[in-house]
Amino acid sequence: MSGLVIAMLLAQLDNMIVAPALPTIVGDLGGLEHLSWVTTGYILATTIATPIWGKLGDLFGRRVTFVAAVALFLVGSMLCGMAHNMAELVGFRAVQGLGAGGLIVGVLSIIGEMIPPRDRSRYQGVMMAVMPVAMIGGPLIGGFITDHLSWRWAFYVNLPLGIVTLVVSWITLARLPKGKGKAKIDWLGTILLSIWITSLVLITTWGGTEYDWTSPQILGLTALTVVGLVAFLVVESRQAEPIMPLRVFRNRNFVLAGGIAFISGFALFGAIGYLPQYQQFVQGSSATNSGLLLMPMMAAVMVVSILVGNVISRTGRYRVFPIVGSALVVAGMFLFSTVDLHTSKTVTALYMVVLGAGMGGIMQTSTLIAQNNLEMRDMGAGTGVSTFLRNMGSSLGVSILGAIYANHLTGSLSQAGGAQASGEVSSMTPAALRAMPAAAREMFQNAVTDGIGSLFVWGSAVAVLGVVVALFVRHVPLRGSKPAAEPEPAVTPATPEPAAV
Repeated sequence: MSGLVIAMLLAQLDNMIVAPALPTIVGDLGGLEHLSWVTTGYILATTIATPIWGKLGDLFGRRVTFVAAVALFLVGSMLCGMAHNMAELVGFRAVQGLGAGGLIVGVLSIIGEMIPPRDRSRYQGVMMAVMPVAMIGGPLIGGFITDHLSWRWAFYVNLPLGIVTLVVSWITLARLPKGKGKAKIDWLGTILLSIWITSLVLITTWGGTEYDWTSPQILGLTALTVVGLVAFLVVESRQAEPIMPLRVFRNRNFVLAGGIAFISGFALFGAIGYLPQYQQFVQGSSATNSGLLLMPMMAAVMVVSILVGNVISRTGRYRVFPIVGSALVVAGMFLFSTVDLHTSKTVTALYMVVLGAGMGGIMQTSTLIAQNNLEMRDMGAGTGVSTFLRNMGSSLGVSILGAIYANHLTGSLSQAGGAQASGEVSSMTPAALRAMPAAAREMFQNAVTDGIGSLFVWGSAVAVLGVVVALFVRHVPLRGSKPAAEPEPAVTPATPEPAAV
């Protein structure tokens, strides 16, 4: 468990550490237009890699594939720290994400293989606690590293922890069963999945910025997304062991839970990824302090998640939590759309508490609803689909909200007559901003505020869909679990009764 906890911490911590360093990274390497891809590339690669690592674990055993994933993650971390430009950094972040996908699915698969179902929730609870710890500690560590060392150490810090994970995992997982070598990897489905997901994210990233929405490039990517998605669905419907079994989407509650997970990922990563821009450029916070200022949101996520989990375990009732949580997310994001040059840090902290409380009510319950409406034979694949949807929401949230932010930032500068400042925006750092004349500094801060406000307006509009989706969730009594030693009976697919849909 010690090795697994460190591995999960590495996978969850990385994005949180990088967020406070982004303004400095952009100022050092340039390329504001690629800012969102520093996070999106990582999440996208993690999303695509997760089902691949799961199948490799079936073929070659959990121990070998888990250690290989850790090693790939460490190689990507080292390369990120050595990047000389934004293009290199984005590419190396993708390598990092490929390894991170193996860390997440490896941890969950190893726990599932080692621990009987009746006891598994206690161990999974430990893993659930890692996420809030990463969310709270990551921005703080990332800000401290940026201020006192170099942004490159935000990646190098993974190396000592990863080496400990490699050694501990290789020694302690020696008793895990070897791979059977009989599982077939759905390579065609994996390739098609990678094609349409990447095309979709490129559309949201480049549309209206790099290229016009009606340009041949965007229209071509749109066609590729549609064709790739259709081909993927056809292939998955015919595969004996698809990476994404389509039968799980026949359950209404599962689909709704996936929609909630998608929207929550969209909102959460959009908020965390770009709030440091406002805190550092407008509120004058250092990178370390901007990490500390995110703590009210992270603490609210952790506290509410624990409280909601306890209430659900005692009462067995869960339907109200995604509804209230989604409503709080809408309220929190709308409040952030009202910030201006004079909004105090205390006020933004209160806004963060509202947003964090909403996320705490959603994150745990969306997974619970999805798993409770799956047959045992689909538990692993269905959980992977739910995680995939949350990651897709995160990828699209970062890219879409990032494009909105960059467009409004540069547009506001141009309208204000700051053509020179608009041209230098990709290399702007908080330190460089403080050295500018008062008039130019205020013009840039107004542009940042306008970009942040627009970002959260659109984010709150998307979050409203989460409330609508949550309202259609039906309460299905929570199922118990059976000891691992008790064989599972054969399950014959049947049409569910209306009350259990």
